[in-house]
Amino acid sequence: MAGLLLRTEAGCGLTIGRYPRFAYNAAGGGGLGSLGAADSAGWQSLDFDPSGLAIPPLDFRTTRFLGLPLPPCLRIEVVPDQLQGRGQLASGQLELRFRARFRFSLLASYRAPDLLVDVQLSTELASGARQQLRGQRLDARGEALLVGVAQVPPTGEAWYDRFLGLPDEALALLRCRLQLLPAGEPSLASEQPLISP
Repeated sequence: MAGLLLRTEAGCGLTIGRYPRFAYNAAGGGGLGSLGAADSAGWQSLDFDPSGLAIPPLDFRTTRFLGLPLPPCLRIEVVPDQLQGRGQLASGQLELRFRARFRFSLLASYRAPDLLVDVQLSTELASGARQQLRGQRLDARGEALLVGVAQVPPTGEAWYDRFLGLPDEALALLRCRLQLLPAGEPSLASEQPLISP
């Protein structure tokens, strides 16, 4: 298996239920994974260790809602549980299952129950009852936009579920860059593009 580096970038987003989209700058996050051998159709497995994935929180530095930054008292941490799937590098198509816990805190003193998101991200069309969006396939620089619609269950916290309208669907947008790491090369400074220009 080849080593793989994922970098999360600006231009991500999240929409929950009836609310407008949160514009989210996830630049600076990412982690290491592995790329499996190609099957007869050209698909290769993609597998990232969730414990090594760093995803910036949604807060006043990274996130805007209706054009304004989130209030400094609000913070949503993203704790990944799974990021794995497959890619067809000849076409640039990617499919990744992303499971994570979104942890909402207020004034660093109150934390709501985890919001569980389990979404199939794809570079193709994602659609649900409210949301529809098409991703962007992997380009020669290794950049892609993955989108997916998830059904979000209630958290069990009555006011929080009413506020978000749960259960409902969420639309997730992940803009990222994928790069191959040279065999036996511990440094991340010499990564190679997945698709040759």
